[in-house]
Amino acid sequence: MQSYKITFLRHGRTEANENGVYIGKTDLPLSDKGRAELEEIHDLHTYPKVERVYSSPLIRALQSAEILFPDREIVVCDEMAEMDFGVFEGLSAAELLELDSYKKWIKGGLDNPPPNGESLRHMIERNLSGLNLIIMDMMKEGIFNAGVITHSGIIMNTLACFGLPKMKPMEFACEPGEGWKINVSAMLWQNGGTFEIVGRVPDNTMDEYTE
Repeated sequence: MQSYKITFLRHGRTEANENGVYIGKTDLPLSDKGRAELEEIHDLHTYPKVERVYSSPLIRALQSAEILFPDREIVVCDEMAEMDFGVFEGLSAAELLELDSYKKWIKGGLDNPPPNGESLRHMIERNLSGLNLIIMDMMKEGIFNAGVITHSGIIMNTLACFGLPKMKPMEFACEPGEGWKINVSAMLWQNGGTFEIVGRVPDNTMDEYTE
């Protein structure tokens, strides 16, 4: 049975990341420090040799894709954008701590969005739709190894919800330029909407996944 390999990677840092503020739909570029950090990671580590890269539409992800996979076609996947944090966009936790709306939001829950923002349920459903589009495109185009450049929250929740073995979202947390590789069996995906989690990226282990 044919399988499809996908590597999820987190984009590089922006000034907002460095300052500890929420940015979801806010479209900020990589900071100079973030770009340099990503270039160093790329030079020091081995990444899977993907045939195509799918990216969040946000500029920080697109710039990261160009750095990590400079010789590969980049296809935008709108569904892989970060969560919309609504009125919390551009603000830090310290600035929000006294707000009742923030206290309510950090309690969590699938249907507990920030004011004017996106719920976790909607984000997960959107990501599932995006991942399905990516897998269907890979099947159609005969692509068996692809990269997805996206955001930390997207990676954590997508793998926690649909990956095997089952783990908590925070167990999939990753730094900029890092991520996870998965193996998608056509039968397992089409029948159960699940995939196999293979391991972390990057590493310098040259195995069948990177060939």
